[in-house]
Amino acid sequence: MSALRPGVAVDVRVPASSANLGPGFDSVGCALGVWDRCRATVTAEPGLVVVVEGEGAGAVPLDETHLVHRAMRTAWAEAAVEAPAGLRLECVNAVPHGRGMGSSATAIVTGIVAALALASVSRGDGGAVDLDAANSLAARLEGHPDNASASVYGGVTLSWSEPGGTTTVRLPVHPDLAPVVFAPDTQLSTARARSVLPQQVRLADAAANSARAALLVHALRDEPALLVEATRDWLHQEARRPSYAASMALVDALRADGHAAAISGAGPSVLVLAQRERLDHARSFGPAGWRVLTPGIPAEGASVEVVDGP
Repeated sequence: MSALRPGVAVDVRVPASSANLGPGFDSVGCALGVWDRCRATVTAEPGLVVVVEGEGAGAVPLDETHLVHRAMRTAWAEAAVEAPAGLRLECVNAVPHGRGMGSSATAIVTGIVAALALASVSRGDGGAVDLDAANSLAARLEGHPDNASASVYGGVTLSWSEPGGTTTVRLPVHPDLAPVVFAPDTQLSTARARSVLPQQVRLADAAANSARAALLVHALRDEPALLVEATRDWLHQEARRPSYAASMALVDALRADGHAAAISGAGPSVLVLAQRERLDHARSFGPAGWRVLTPGIPAEGASVEVVDGP
């Protein structure tokens, strides 16, 4: 196994994401311009040091179970790289946790990209990272590819997984589109949100969802006026309504007023794919106490900057 060199350090930057976008369950993701950052340094002194600022500070573990670190160790094991005896992680998080904005996928992508970049610098390869490999591993660790792929590549992504890995294509996005995210103070774990989903769906519902997912691809690129119809879902939102009643009430109100609203990922945040001329009107629906974000859709995803090398 190859080894990492003490003193090597990289800065990794990874965007948040919104998944599903209505009917694109576990397949369509949209990067959001809210960023987690992490500096990973291989240290000569043994031991793991994890420092967290921003979102999750005081709530996430600061030991070997930290999600970024767990992803790093998996990436090193698969790349036949020996995990270092000493490691320092300095995380500055802006992605809200438990809100349906892909915080776990962001952490997983951060760890994988940081691990591969540190190995690359140690080999003298300048920190280059194979994003396709990172994407497949992140999708496997996350359990589904939609959030992770958007965080890896940026933009809007369509992904599918097979035994050999995950494949992702970037979907063109009409320049008139601007996402709005309504994020409540309440949290909802992805595991809880998925636990209430039905194991079977009616054939008519599956057909309806399939048609809207296909329409979503067209509307995102060419015809934003169709996005209200294109973001209608039959697979997951109604089943989860009791888990985020306030969020679904907001989705209902926005859609009744002609906005393409959907639950963001597993919720409870709400995403609107707004047309720019109605952006301010969409933002005005924000309930008291909710954060209203207009993050944009970054064209690029995970990135690495080498801080120190051999």
